[in-house]
Amino acid sequence: MSTLIPRRDPFFAEFDALVRRAFGPSPVRFARPETGFTPAAEVARDGDDALVSLEVPGLDPATDVHVDVEEGRLVVHGARRDERDEENDGRRFREVRYGSFRRSFALPQHVTADTVSASYEAGVLKVRVAGAYVEPQKPGVTSIPVQVPTAALPAQDETAETGSEPGSEQE
Repeated sequence: MSTLIPRRDPFFAEFDALVRRAFGPSPVRFARPETGFTPAAEVARDGDDALVSLEVPGLDPATDVHVDVEEGRLVVHGARRDERDEENDGRRFREVRYGSFRRSFALPQHVTADTVSASYEAGVLKVRVAGAYVEPQKPGVTSIPVQVPTAALPAQDETAETGSEPGSEQE
């Protein structure tokens, strides 16, 4: 004899969530392939610059990876397609992995696309945002010195020059 647990039971919902996290989607959904991946990313400070590193091994940086500045955000996106074909003892094994990704990072208002550069080495994409940590100058606040003609300057008090008070004697 088996007992069924109703779906509205909170224990079942927690258990179901735990099983899904541990073992992935149910076999019914297995036929739908996963269409994306999320590369690991790290944002670090290098002096006044921000350095964004993303792990994207196996990608061709010339065709598979794009770095853009869109509406105040640094956007890194791309796609991968990895195919392997093997044949052993008359058995053929074929594996295809593919997916697209998109990572987005907020930029300070004073950063423009001219200050962003990117390089790729050993599976790591490094994007440098020059001057990201520099305090921008506030627009519209510029102090202008007031010039006054020398004839209009008030006469200086003699006591201010000598540093003594009136009525005191100097030795």
